[in-house]
Amino acid sequence: MTVAIALFTQDLRLHDNPVLHAACTAADQVLPLFVLDPAVETAGFAAPNRLAFLGECLADLDASLRRTGSRLVVRRGAAAEQTARVAAETGAATVHVAAGVSAFARLREARLRAFFGDRLHVHDASVTVVPPGRITPAGRDHYAIFTPYHRAWQQAPHRTVLAAPRAIRTPGGIGSENLVVGGPLSPGLPPGGETAARARWRRWDVDAYAEVHDDLAADSTSRLSPYLHFGCLSPTELTARACQRGGDGAQAFVRQLAWRDFHHQVLAARPDAAHDDYRSRDDHWHHDEDEAEAWRQGRTGYPIVDAGMRQLAHEGWMHNRARLLTASFLAKSLYLDWRIGAAHFLSLLVDGDVANNQLNWQWVAGTGTDTRPNRILNPLRQADRYDPDGDYVRRWLPELAHLPGPAVHRPWLLAPEYPDPIIAPDALTVRLRRARALDG
Repeated sequence: MTVAIALFTQDLRLHDNPVLHAACTAADQVLPLFVLDPAVETAGFAAPNRLAFLGECLADLDASLRRTGSRLVVRRGAAAEQTARVAAETGAATVHVAAGVSAFARLREARLRAFFGDRLHVHDASVTVVPPGRITPAGRDHYAIFTPYHRAWQQAPHRTVLAAPRAIRTPGGIGSENLVVGGPLSPGLPPGGETAARARWRRWDVDAYAEVHDDLAADSTSRLSPYLHFGCLSPTELTARACQRGGDGAQAFVRQLAWRDFHHQVLAARPDAAHDDYRSRDDHWHHDEDEAEAWRQGRTGYPIVDAGMRQLAHEGWMHNRARLLTASFLAKSLYLDWRIGAAHFLSLLVDGDVANNQLNWQWVAGTGTDTRPNRILNPLRQADRYDPDGDYVRRWLPELAHLPGPAVHRPWLLAPEYPDPIIAPDALTVRLRRARALDG
C-alpha cells in the first residue's frame, strides 16, 4: 500500500489542484497535510486578518476532503521537519507540493529537498497560470514590462483544468492540531474557503467588468483576490472559464490574472524586490510620522483617500482603484517611502500577497515596472472621475454623509469640522517634483 503526502500551501482547494491530483495518481493512499510554519509569523506575514481567513479556508478544505473519505491533517512547526515526521508516521514514499516564488517558498522547497531528495515532486502552474520563467524575452530571465509579457502570456499553453477527486483513501491514526487565531480583526472580513470562493465566482457578473471595474461606488469588481491568494480558486480554471465565456468583461478580467502572473515572474527573478527598489530612482524620501499615521488612520483631509483607508481597516480589503490612489497619495503626494504603505497594507489585507502587494506599490511609487515612473494620481481628479456622485466616500465616511453629491470630495469648503488637508490641494505634486529635481 503506497502513501503520498499532498502538502497544501497556497492551493487550499480540491478543484483543479495539480498537487492533490498528482498525489492521488501516484499512490494508493494520500495524506493531505498543511503546516503552519512559525517562520511566517517571525517574518511578520501572519497578520490576524489573514490567519482568521486561513482558519476558515482550512476548515472548509477539511470538510470537503471528508466528503471524499479523507481529512486534512494540520501541524505546527517548520514545514520540512513536520512533513518528514508525518512521512515517517505514514510510511509515505513521496511528497507533492506547489511551486512558489517568494523567498520563504524557495527556502521551504530547499529544506524539503534536503529531507526527501527526488521523492519530492514540485508542481508548476498551481499558484499561477503560466509558471514563472516559462516565458522570457530574448537574453533576459524575465519580462520587466507588462505589455510584451501579456502578449507572450496569451500565446503560452495553459494546462488542462483538473477535476476534483471524488474519493480519496487516507491513512488513519495521524494526529492533527487546531489553528488558534489571535489579535484584533477587521469586522467586515469575507468568509474563507473554496466553497465561499466558488459561490462568489458564480454570483459575480464578469460581463460587466470592463465597464465598471474602476467605479468605486458600484463595488462591482470580483472580490476574488483573497481566494486567489490562498488558492481557494485556481487561476488556471478562472482563466479557462472566462475565455470560454468571451466578451470584453471576461477579457478585462483575464488581463488582471495575467498581471498577477507578471508580478510573480518578476519576484521569482528578483526576490529582493520584496523590500528593495526594483529600479532605483535614488529617492530621498520625506520623513514625517504624523503624516504617515494620518494616512493609516484615514484622516488626511482628502475624503477619497480616507474612504479607501477606512474600507481597508473595516474589510481587510480595498477596491483596486482605491489602492492605486491611496498608494499614489502616500508615495507621490506626501513623498513617503513606499515600504511604509506596503507594510500597512500587508498588516490588514486578507489578500496580502508579497508579489502583488510589493510590486504594485513599487509600480505606483515609480520604483517598479511602470514605464512612466513620474505618474501622479491627483486624488481630487480621481475622485471626480471614479466617484462622481460621492457615494463611495459617503459609504465609508458617515461624518460627511450630509454633504451633497461631489461636494463631499472638498469638505474644507462646507464641513470645517473635518480634518484639514495635510497637504494643500495646490501642492499635491510639488513635493515629489521638488525632491526628484534635487536628486538630479
